[in-house]
Order: sequence, then C-alpha cells, then structure tokens
Amino acid sequence: MTSSASSSHPIAIDPALVGEYPALTKSGGGYFYDDVLEYRVWVHPHAGGEDLHEGDDYYYAFATFEEAAECAEETPGAEQPLVLVRQFESINEPTPGVFEHVIAERITEWRVEWLADCKRTATSIPDFLKSRAH
Repeated sequence: MTSSASSSHPIAIDPALVGEYPALTKSGGGYFYDDVLEYRVWVHPHAGGEDLHEGDDYYYAFATFEEAAECAEETPGAEQPLVLVRQFESINEPTPGVFEHVIAERITEWRVEWLADCKRTATSIPDFLKSRAH
C-alpha cells in the first residue's frame, strides 16, 4: 500500500477491495464523506477509447489519485478521475435551500476536488445545518 505522504488525496480505505464495488452508484451529493473507496477513470469508446465491451463505457479502478490521473492521461477516450466515496451520514437537499440530515449508508461518485475539507466529523453535519438555518 502506498503511504499517505506520497499522495495528494486520501488513499482507498481498503486497497484489496478496489475494483470490487458496484459500477452503478449514486452520483454526487451529500456534502461530506466518510471513506474513500477507490478512484475511477471512465473510458468511452465513442470518444476514442478502446472498445472492450461492445461499445459500452467502462472504468479502471485505483487505490490512489495519482495512479488514476496517470491512467486518464495515457488512455484515449478517458475522463478525468472520479472518486468513489462511502457516506454513513449525508445531507439531502430535496429542494434548493432545504437540507435534511440522512443517516444511511450511501456509495456515490464525486469529483475529486470535492474531497477537500469534506471529511465528515462528528460535528460536520450539525454545524452545516446550523449555519444554514433561517
């Protein structure tokens, strides 16, 4: 396993499980994360990626952002890396400006930049909700 000192982003919580999570997950949302599960590089045959699955999109999974970024750089038809995160608690926004504290496990793909300052702590969600109370 790579040491966290050599990565600019959190490393997958269990590198042995990288590539074992469901391909279809939620996308975005929740505001905070509990665990980084893997980094994904989606490849699109219609955008020049190798056709490995009868024209369907596919992804490569990595334990570190750096490995994913290198793959994205070198692979035709690849997107920039996304991160798969697990949330044990999250924030739902059913309508703009209306926030709900949700306590349920959720796995979702995020943009990597959303990881910055979004690791959930015991007070993250209560503080968020209090700061947006009218």
